[in-house]
Amino acid sequence: MPSTGADRHTPTALIVGASRGLGHAMAAELLDRGWSVIGTVRDTTARTPLHDLADRSDGRVSVEHLDINEPDHLAPLHERLAHRQLDLLFVNAGTTNNEQTPIGAVPTSDFVQVMITNALSPMRVIEALEDLVSPTGLIGAMSSGQGSITNNTTAGREVYRGSKAALNMFMRSFATRQSKTQRTFALLAPGWIRTALGGPDAPFTVEESIPLLVDVLLSKLGTPGLAYLDRSGQTVPW
Repeated sequence: MPSTGADRHTPTALIVGASRGLGHAMAAELLDRGWSVIGTVRDTTARTPLHDLADRSDGRVSVEHLDINEPDHLAPLHERLAHRQLDLLFVNAGTTNNEQTPIGAVPTSDFVQVMITNALSPMRVIEALEDLVSPTGLIGAMSSGQGSITNNTTAGREVYRGSKAALNMFMRSFATRQSKTQRTFALLAPGWIRTALGGPDAPFTVEESIPLLVDVLLSKLGTPGLAYLDRSGQTVPW
């Protein structure tokens, strides 16, 4: 983890998708650990928990606008952040469809929406902003244990599973293209958490989950290469 002592810069994280839920909680946790945080929100008109966090952060949290499904938003965001160096870039994005629909019956529009939001758009963000990340920094994305092909023994949520497996594949390709760098790359499988996406029946709360996930991320800083990890830091099989 980068030092926060007076002799070093305060580490900076960009959390994409931080308006609420896991992304907001991750921003708050990093703030509590002495980081500066840039968080993105999709809606420019609505106030979010991230805005409240920024208001009480003594200037260490800033809010930026980004809809990850709008590629034209990326260049302006890059320009606004060009003077910042990031120690951590993490993309938190996720959507789903009717989870019980078998893949052959999924409407094309639903398939496209889930795949773009969960797989293509996160990688567009990473490709567009990766040059802002320190040569020894970390680039990561929120995956899912349901993106594991090996562990798929129950079926269900087929488009969601496929989108996260695609994200894993794209991230692996990206990390391979950067294999000569000292950067860390991480895919997190957070478990089933009570969020708008996870629903009220999920066994884990945001409050108990995020400190564990941040522990996992920060423990990987300084370790080059790609890891696919669960909330305990254990490797998830591809």
